[in-house]
Amino acid sequence: MIPVTSFAGKTVAVFGLGGSGLASCHALKAGGAEVIAADDNAENVAKAAQAGFITADLRNVSWTNFAALVLAPGVPLTHPVPHWSVLKAREAGVEVIGDIELFCRERRRHAPDAPFVAITGTNGKSTTTALIAHLTKVAGYDTQMGGNIGTAILSLEQPGMGRVHVIEMSSYQIDLTPSLDPSVGILLNISEDHIDRHGTIAHYAAVKERLVAGVQAGGTAIVGVDDGFCRDIADRLDRAGKNVVRISVRNPLASGIHVEHGTIVRTAGGARSEVAKLGGIGSLRGQHNAQNAACAAAAALAMGISLDVLQNGLRSFPGLAHRMEQVGRRGNVLFVNDSKGTNADATAHALSSFVDIFWIAGGKPKAGGITGLTGFFPRIRKAYLIGEAAQEFSGTLGTVAHEISRTLDVAVEHAARDADASGLQDAVVLLSPACASFDQYRNFEIRGTKFRDLVQALPGVKPVV
Repeated sequence: MIPVTSFAGKTVAVFGLGGSGLASCHALKAGGAEVIAADDNAENVAKAAQAGFITADLRNVSWTNFAALVLAPGVPLTHPVPHWSVLKAREAGVEVIGDIELFCRERRRHAPDAPFVAITGTNGKSTTTALIAHLTKVAGYDTQMGGNIGTAILSLEQPGMGRVHVIEMSSYQIDLTPSLDPSVGILLNISEDHIDRHGTIAHYAAVKERLVAGVQAGGTAIVGVDDGFCRDIADRLDRAGKNVVRISVRNPLASGIHVEHGTIVRTAGGARSEVAKLGGIGSLRGQHNAQNAACAAAAALAMGISLDVLQNGLRSFPGLAHRMEQVGRRGNVLFVNDSKGTNADATAHALSSFVDIFWIAGGKPKAGGITGLTGFFPRIRKAYLIGEAAQEFSGTLGTVAHEISRTLDVAVEHAARDADASGLQDAVVLLSPACASFDQYRNFEIRGTKFRDLVQALPGVKPVV
């Protein structure tokens, strides 16, 4: 745990008592603050009380003594409307911050030069975060990984030299971190997502930009420049005097890092050098993973990790659960769990990675559905549609072979049967739903775990080695 000493002797309100909220309560208390804990969920309030924290309905207390409101990232800050606790804080002139802001203040107080790598982007941030954490471990760092990827940041060990914090950040978390200042900041890409929480894509992009704009003096801002928003951001950072490393998997760069023919290449001042090879690394298959790997390689180089260690780290990367996870093989059929593909843009990356696909898709649909995926339809041998989106996706698929399976267990059974019967040399049963999971599963992890369990229960399925 990281004790939060910056609020010692002060009273702090914490709203939202899930994993990161409770971790914030413990860290603030350990650092000498008095904590008043609250949540709209009575069960969460009861858990906080059982843990020994003072709880209260923040609508019925005076805010005059609160030094800050620490807000869980899932609680609306601006859109569609600010949560009532945010309005209360603003009326009282109380700052609204998140748990990563608390971390940043502690790092500046006690170990401002400790390595801190922050990663964001619409797609690929979890894989990139896990890959950077793997590379730094291989390089001998005491690696602390957390944030949006799972472990609350304040539950990690304290910042210090020889210890690197590798932190995935959602746009919600960035919004609550006004003094975000990583030593290495990575912005992978920007496409339309979370507009319900940010109002417009322009505002969403502006929030994402804060992560790389805040890179501390002497640090490195790594920006994928294969979309217009990020190209403009990289240019603004350049003009602001930041050390910017541009990344592309589509075009060679005069200065930066790009990927060509499975090789990560660095260019600078007319010179060109090979950084690493990606060929044959199953956990980094596809153009989207080439971008993830290139950004991770840029972070490793910024931290002084050698090329040999980098190449070995890339080859030994096991991959990320629920993101292009190879969960089993039966004969010529590979089973891939891409449950983290919760929108069409993410699923496009998965579909682009294979040719003969038996595709399981559907769930709670997002705006636009799968209309943007029509270019990949020739790769689909058959689709198996589940959840609320099944009828909508059926209409979009048109003449592409498909069935409405409705549930994941039926989809897996039928896709495995059809892939076996196809006689194809490299058939792939791919779960990449292009949808949220909330119609049938509490989160994409549970959905992916269910898929993995169903596949591994099939007769003759063996682990991928």
